[in-house]
Amino acid sequence: MLSFRPPESKPKTALDNLTPYTETLPGSVVKIQMVPISGGTVRIGDKSVTVKPFWMASTETPWEAFDLFVKSGPPSPPYDQTKFAADAIARPSKSYILPDLGWGHHGYPAINISFDSATMFCRWLASTTGKKYRLPTEAEWEFACQAGLQGVGKIDKALLEDTAWYAGNSEQVTHPVGTKKADKIGLFDMLGNVGEWSIDVDGKPVLCGGTFQDAPAAISPSTRKRWAPVWQQTDPQMPKSRWWLSDAPFAGFRFVCEP
Repeated sequence: MLSFRPPESKPKTALDNLTPYTETLPGSVVKIQMVPISGGTVRIGDKSVTVKPFWMASTETPWEAFDLFVKSGPPSPPYDQTKFAADAIARPSKSYILPDLGWGHHGYPAINISFDSATMFCRWLASTTGKKYRLPTEAEWEFACQAGLQGVGKIDKALLEDTAWYAGNSEQVTHPVGTKKADKIGLFDMLGNVGEWSIDVDGKPVLCGGTFQDAPAAISPSTRKRWAPVWQQTDPQMPKSRWWLSDAPFAGFRFVCEP
């Protein structure tokens, strides 16, 4: 059972005074809006997890942002399975398929993205901006999603039509980020479009949120997916690519920033 406690019961601190800002990605005109999220607690399974204040990207990471990272240096070997040092930055090898599947590129969420690729994007962005960018924890992601739903009540078809691309309206493809209504705190596409890589309470990768393939009953702040071999079933490479998921067009990400 999941529960959410908003931050009003906490004494205010300096970190609760975060303000929105715009990050212009290095060497480009690509801009990402960063939304402040106040701290609080959220229950994940049987654990009550404290969430400190942070910023979250208002949208899923679009291709034009991910492309900058890919082009920022030489690609890595396609199946290099070595364990990277915590501060290492490696870049995806070339995908053997068209990564966007021809669905759309500029303004569309990056898809078929592995956890390693998303992690390396965040390391690159942190290293080039000097800010503490990274993937969200599962608790941060769920806290932000629930905060955006405050006062909404149940997630029904009407809410999904307004705020999410899901099985009922997506036509089984992704759509440009930020084209549905934002939630109560200014985040877009938290309930649908693509799932978003996060780090669970045990430090393992988990994809949070519903996707464009999901029916309403499968969409909630607690919706989770974990990598399975079927996500790379048609990848002919042996071993399979660590950078691209040939059969996971629902896998994308958004990033957060620590104060």
